[in-house]
Amino acid sequence: MTDTITKSNRFRAPWIIFWAGFLLRALVIVIGHTYKIRLAQDHFQFGWEMGRIARALVTGYGYADPFVGHTGPTAWTPPIFPLLLAGVFKLFGVYTALSAWVILTINSVFSAAVSLFVYEIAARCYNLRVAKWSAWMWAVYPAALQYAIHWVWEMSLTAMLFTWVLALALRMRGIGEDKPREATATQWLGFGLLWGSIALSNSTVLLFLPICGLWILFGAKQPLAQLGKVALASLVFLAILGSWETRNFQAFHKFIPIRGNMGAEMWAGSGPDSNGFAWMATLPLEERNPETIRYRTLGEVEYTRQQGEKWHVYMRTHHLHYAAISLKRFYFFWAGVPHPTDAHPAAEAIREIDYCFFSITGILGLLLSLRNRIPAAGLFAWSFVLLPLTYYFVTVAARFRHPLEPLLFLFTVYLFQSAQPRRKHEAT
Repeated sequence: MTDTITKSNRFRAPWIIFWAGFLLRALVIVIGHTYKIRLAQDHFQFGWEMGRIARALVTGYGYADPFVGHTGPTAWTPPIFPLLLAGVFKLFGVYTALSAWVILTINSVFSAAVSLFVYEIAARCYNLRVAKWSAWMWAVYPAALQYAIHWVWEMSLTAMLFTWVLALALRMRGIGEDKPREATATQWLGFGLLWGSIALSNSTVLLFLPICGLWILFGAKQPLAQLGKVALASLVFLAILGSWETRNFQAFHKFIPIRGNMGAEMWAGSGPDSNGFAWMATLPLEERNPETIRYRTLGEVEYTRQQGEKWHVYMRTHHLHYAAISLKRFYFFWAGVPHPTDAHPAAEAIREIDYCFFSITGILGLLLSLRNRIPAAGLFAWSFVLLPLTYYFVTVAARFRHPLEPLLFLFTVYLFQSAQPRRKHEAT
């Protein structure tokens, strides 16, 4: 494919990129036996809380029991991935190796699909050379594979939905088009559907929704004429979100905004024993843990309320501690989150260098995009500001950066593609 590609499909990635990415991930799952998940704590590493909820759904307990035993209804995690995992359990068995292989393969589809949207984003905003390199890099680079092939969690799904909504936003603004057209009602409905799905996959990404929507709206030639379509998109979004809120109100007789575990997360991540990460002893993860007994006795709503109250009391006299660990989380989010101490030192060093490298080159590529007035560079910059924001103040993990990593790869490619050789008289 060359720059002479027809205008009608110049933003479409060659499907060979998707299939190469998917088959590579599937091959690593089989060869590496990543579907053989540890049996410790009754298969808890098979999806952690989401796996427990999926098991409860399949065994007749409803959306419940995120930790140990039967503890009642939960809103600890958003519902899309647990529901998907429950479907896999229903068809292929609860906590079976076959179910693990199926869900990791589905994750691989999500992860490989990211390359299609990375290609479109780069083709619309940069050029086909950057698009091809970025898409292929995402398809085959080892760091882009890791969450799809190892983790029974939502990272690959969220990354796909987020890059998809960015590509859709560019279409709706007509970025890269010879004759931009106003966003259609179908596109706005798709926008609402995607954001509703994102909300129920990883709600922290929602901080970016207002900026993304306003960027599209104010880029229209006649913004007021778009308001009716915006209203339709809002209705779709609210209908998706409302179905989950209705379920939560029926289960808990209380309004719970998507997730109901904020108090517990704040106490675990920023309480007296915190060091920037969630302090696991403060979470109801094990049978004999006193926190598990409290969680089961009090119920989730009261338990998280009490944990949140303990955090508020602690914070009144420990502002500097909270500020220090928040800065620490900021550093870890971009520079590299340490693994447990049992990791091999050489492997850990390579992992952290790789992680930090893409933060540096990605941010430099973004800054270069802003300086060169690349279309939508400002929108991308807002995603770098807003998506990590919650994690700075609650807890941090390397996987939380994953929705931004497709853009980090793209900006890295742009940075190096923009490098110019020194002229002869400058080199002498």
